[in-house]
Amino acid sequence: MDGVVVEHPLSDWSALENYRPPDPEREGDFGPLPDWGEVRRRFEEAKREGKLAVGGMPHGFMYMRLYYLRGFENFMADLALDDPNLQRLIDMVLDYNLKVVRKWLDAGAEMMNFGDDLGMQDRLPMSPERWRRYLKPCYARIFGMCKEEGVLVRLHSDGHILEIIPDLVECGVTIINPQVRANTLEGLERVAKGRVCIDLDLDRQMFPFATPERIREHIKEAIDRLALPEGGLMLYAEVEPDVPLRNIEAICDCLEEFCGPWMD
Repeated sequence: MDGVVVEHPLSDWSALENYRPPDPEREGDFGPLPDWGEVRRRFEEAKREGKLAVGGMPHGFMYMRLYYLRGFENFMADLALDDPNLQRLIDMVLDYNLKVVRKWLDAGAEMMNFGDDLGMQDRLPMSPERWRRYLKPCYARIFGMCKEEGVLVRLHSDGHILEIIPDLVECGVTIINPQVRANTLEGLERVAKGRVCIDLDLDRQMFPFATPERIREHIKEAIDRLALPEGGLMLYAEVEPDVPLRNIEAICDCLEEFCGPWMD
């Protein structure tokens, strides 16, 4: 269970001068960073067993971290007004992230997991132009560092992100985990199919209420629209306690039936 940020240490810019970020040598989100020697050992063992060595950053590592520090309304105003302190804050968070990602890469990661909820339910929280000005350079540096070493980059994002998916691919994302309800199958087919591996978050808001037949239609349509003969599509189905057992069974049956060619 995660907590929710309720106080923002930089809600007033006057606090920025004396604010000290966590030490990237030892401090993480929930206590100390990993023992990097132990991480390297686990990665070597995974590779010997034919498994992928996967590292990752905490959810909300960049964009969300900025508004955790400033408060959402303050951060949106900073973007709109081009506040002169904003770039200083961005650089502080970026510098920390780059140093920690570097440690994962040096330990031998073959894939890096990232999560940042960049969208709202039906739009971006800012214009694509503002995102490209202030945030895209951060992702380009972080993901680009991974890409330079041949490391896969998986990015999860809740919300509507269609306008910036091509930018994220340009930054180095190789696997993207978007929500289907916020982006639509049509939209994802248009901007993502064949350009990036889609790890699709199936419509979890449908699962509690739909019939098994409707769930089957939903999963089949996703595969028909987004899969390529060579693959390029993964399906993720999250079920909460309010999903009936018959619908959970329908989800599992459909995934086994329709994903067969790629599961062999």
